[in-house]
Amino acid sequence: MTAKPSTDLETFPNPTPGRDFVIRMRIPEFTCLCPKTGQPDFATLYLEYIPESLCVELKSLKLYIWSFRDQGAFHEAVTNKILDDLVKLMQPRFARLTADFGVRGGIFTNVVAEHRAASWKPAEAVILPPGEWHRQ
Repeated sequence: MTAKPSTDLETFPNPTPGRDFVIRMRIPEFTCLCPKTGQPDFATLYLEYIPESLCVELKSLKLYIWSFRDQGAFHEAVTNKILDDLVKLMQPRFARLTADFGVRGGIFTNVVAEHRAASWKPAEAVILPPGEWHRQ
């Protein structure tokens, strides 16, 4: 195996810094350990962000996410740590991390953490009526 878990996140320049655009990622193979029992916890992570000047590089993100596999962490703590690390790295205009954890003891846990840069003002939402292509 050539790749190993790593906490070293990398970036690349935002190709269009003059425009707000959303990057959405689904990370379906997140695992960490329950800090009480040591049993594995499984989650799908949903990362959404509007970059300022930097974007996260995907391979480094994959290896970073992998680094939690053998760590004990409460769902709330690990979700906020990942978001904090990404915000520190990229300084995005906006970021949201949703961690959708699998069932544990009959309970599903969904943790949502957000960051908004103080200077960022989102554009007003544009609601378009459905087009003909929505009808079948």
